[in-house]
Amino acid sequence: MTIAVNVRFLLKDKLEGIGRFTYEILRRMVLNHPETNFLFFFDRPYAAEFVFAPNVKPIVLFPPARHPFLYIWWFEWAIVRALKQYKAAIFLSLDGFMSLRTSIPTVMVVHDIAHMHFREHTPFLVYHYYAYFVPKFIQKASQVITVSNFVKHDVMQNFILKKEPIVCYNAGRDLFQPLNPLEIQNMRIQYSEGKPYFLYVGSVHPRKNVGRLITAFDLFKTKTNSDFKLLIGGRIAWQADSVQKAYESAQFRKDILFLGFVADIILPKIVASAYALMYVSLSEGFGIPIVEAMYCDVPVITSNTTSMPEVAGDAAILVNPMDVKSIANAMIEIVDNQALRNHLIEKGRVQREQFDWNVSSETLYQVLLNQQ
Repeated sequence: MTIAVNVRFLLKDKLEGIGRFTYEILRRMVLNHPETNFLFFFDRPYAAEFVFAPNVKPIVLFPPARHPFLYIWWFEWAIVRALKQYKAAIFLSLDGFMSLRTSIPTVMVVHDIAHMHFREHTPFLVYHYYAYFVPKFIQKASQVITVSNFVKHDVMQNFILKKEPIVCYNAGRDLFQPLNPLEIQNMRIQYSEGKPYFLYVGSVHPRKNVGRLITAFDLFKTKTNSDFKLLIGGRIAWQADSVQKAYESAQFRKDILFLGFVADIILPKIVASAYALMYVSLSEGFGIPIVEAMYCDVPVITSNTTSMPEVAGDAAILVNPMDVKSIANAMIEIVDNQALRNHLIEKGRVQREQFDWNVSSETLYQVLLNQQ
């Protein structure tokens, strides 16, 4: 069997949510099933590390698909031509896009449909591409995969599907492990002037709610007069004006440190050295950093909306992401109540066991087999 896969988010040193899902799922699938041939469709020159085994044939298809007009060209022309040329039996698309012009069975992963709920956070042309094409993609797909039950139900409530979606969770990685006290202190000396810190990890754009997080941290500092820092790790994506304004207005902005994109080689140690992870996004399809923090025995403060309660379970403090006071009060609570912090760490050790890349990868592979 030959499976063609859209891997355009496999970008060296730039793996984020969809790219991370793509990498973890496919690496296991390829290595566990040497009897299957995989065609990896890249949209630009690729790194050799993404050709996981001899049963992968990497193919670069023009043009680089990073604009709505180029999405159409890549998916409706380049992909269609390549599927015919290489005689693929199944097409797997891991980023929520697919081709409408191919008759080959297609399995598509939907990570969220946030554009429907946060139109104002989506660039104009991108929104209109989503609004036109996503309903058609979801209706045409042979099978839709979602990364949480929240997304599954959101999709079912808003679109027509051939079949009920199947859930394949994200998970944590073995790189994320607890550090001993000396290692934690050394990391804090390097990144937070030796002080304890709250940490946000992820891209910075309006849906991630980093502006309110900064304002909440400022309120926390005002009420506690503590020496805590706030570290923000992630690339500036788009529409970051609110973050800049919140930072410039913060009384304690000297205690807010922007790390930029954090490479995998150091990210696990930065997470493991945090006092708590702050993940107060407005909307998430899953929220991988929540699970990665649990693997590091770091407690989590996250939002009470969308998929985040599902991922966090009873192992996090849930807050209203629109309410700065709610976020600040949670920060105060986790600093003042060591017993609560320890309780959340223990709960996290249990909750994280629900999420396993091996299980998700094999579930998705069996779905692909069923399309034949």
